Amino acid sequence: VQLQASGGGLVQAEGSLRLACADSGRTFSGDAMAWFRQAPGKEREFVAAFSKSRNRAYYADSVKGRFTISRDNAKNMVFLQMNSLKPEDTAEYYCAARLHWNVQYYKAVHYTYWGQGTQVTVSS
Repeated sequence: VQLQASGGGLVQAEGSLRLACADSGRTFSGDAMAWFRQAPGKEREFVAAFSKSRNRAYYADSVKGRFTISRDNAKNMVFLQMNSLKPEDTAEYYCAARLHWNVQYYKAVHYTYWGQGTQVTVSS
């Protein structure tokens, strides 16, 4: 499994970006795929997760109503549509995956596979 994230960039506040994460090895068929982010000097934090078996999305409170996670099972890809971006959303964004769903889906330690990160910078 080789996750590769893309789509980051510089955007003004209230703008939008769409991140994508692909498994270049095309071998991952597990249940959980997620996005985390890490700002300089801060710990990595949960953003959103998607369970294939439940067909359900989960979000951090800070992004609810603004971000949407989706998954293309046929292509083994996960997306993060980010709208109404704020300067505090500035961070390196990482996609992550694990084979089976975990009720603590919001904890980075439970994810097995990680992408290399893509930088999102929101200017005020």
